[in-house]
Amino acid sequence: MEDNYDLKKLRKKPKRKNSRAKGHTFERDVAKLLNDRFNTTEFSRTPGSGAFATTHSLPAHLKIYGDLITPYKFRYCIECKKGYNNINLYSLYNNSTEVWDFLRQTVKDSEKCGKIPMLIMKQDRKPILAFIPTDEAETNLKIKGITYMSISYETDKWNIYQFGDLLGLNDSVWLGEEPII
Repeated sequence: MEDNYDLKKLRKKPKRKNSRAKGHTFERDVAKLLNDRFNTTEFSRTPGSGAFATTHSLPAHLKIYGDLITPYKFRYCIECKKGYNNINLYSLYNNSTEVWDFLRQTVKDSEKCGKIPMLIMKQDRKPILAFIPTDEAETNLKIKGITYMSISYETDKWNIYQFGDLLGLNDSVWLGEEPII
């Protein structure tokens, strides 16, 4: 007896995901988490995903840096990254990884707006991670009592937290004085 079933039709090829759309959705998701945490609607995705300040000639008080528009007294300039499943956190000790480029980009934007850099990263089927410079996290923000991982390369030192753990911290970790511009 001969099998004459065409099994190719049983499994449809999955539709390819647009990585740009995936990133935009993640930015909106992070903004929603922050809006829910602070009971506000002031967090939103930056038009052009952070490139808006560099591609438009705006006065200083209207420039937007990072991937999220944040309230005025919010301490952080946030860069969001989704995907990058090929990056292993244990490889962060090597300067060749993309994460170090993301961290440098976050620092560059944060220096322009006078806020603390924060990289929020999500890989598929893993928790959302938040990267904060070690000196800020331990000295100025005094983030204590939650688990973190430290990474460093040359003079760059960062703490990696689960974003959900940070959301549970006191408002003083998140909100501060007016940013330095």
